[in-house]
Amino acid sequence: MSKRVSLRVGPDPSNATARDITIVPVATEQPLRNLAWIESNRRKVDELSGGKLAYVYMPDTLLAGLVSFNRYFFAQVDKEGVILDERFNGGGQVADYVIEVLNRPLLSYNVARYGAIQRSPAGSIQGPKVMIINELAGSGGDMMPWMFRYTKTGTLVGKRTWGGLIGVMGFPTLMDGGTITAPNFRISSPSGEWIAENTGVAPDVEVELDPKAIREGHDPQLERAVSLAMEELKKHPPAVPIRPPYPDYQHPSPAKAAK
Repeated sequence: MSKRVSLRVGPDPSNATARDITIVPVATEQPLRNLAWIESNRRKVDELSGGKLAYVYMPDTLLAGLVSFNRYFFAQVDKEGVILDERFNGGGQVADYVIEVLNRPLLSYNVARYGAIQRSPAGSIQGPKVMIINELAGSGGDMMPWMFRYTKTGTLVGKRTWGGLIGVMGFPTLMDGGTITAPNFRISSPSGEWIAENTGVAPDVEVELDPKAIREGHDPQLERAVSLAMEELKKHPPAVPIRPPYPDYQHPSPAKAAK
């Protein structure tokens, strides 16, 4: 690891068209395999939706999750809807920022003399939103789907989240160098109810991640999420901006002329 290694690669053992490459080995392939999974999902959503839906994955609700959201969401704001995948979400913080962005209302259109009409805010997707959840998403991964439902942002698909929303703040250090952790805060709803602890957040549409289907190259939860978003898009197609007629200041209407 961290040392350069030279490899000779080619299509056959003859070395006739082989070439030498230099690589730096990594300690684990896990991040690369995870990125390959995310990109595979993004391409599948794009294919199944005919390019109409964005795919955004959030591994947690800390730095990595927010970076991933910003990178994938804002690069796809030209899409008509979004699939937000938070399966295996490791939690961290309350990602209310994500919910706020997903619910940005359309405020106006920027109408240029030439070219396409642009909407404002530009960093928004106005169409259907579907969030995929599973039993291995918890803590902030419990809170995010709870907020998604509370704000009526869209549909939850998958399996109930694992239900661990009591948090730890501070790790006192002992004389021997050890530390102590103890739960010291919990989250409640505006109406005064405890959220998600020991119950998790149930999906609106329950879908098993069938191992047989996975082996055959399918992701039942992802495919169902796309299907639901496309159904919603068909029922409620995106608004088409209307270019108002330009005012004629040289020939005002009779009513205005009378004034």
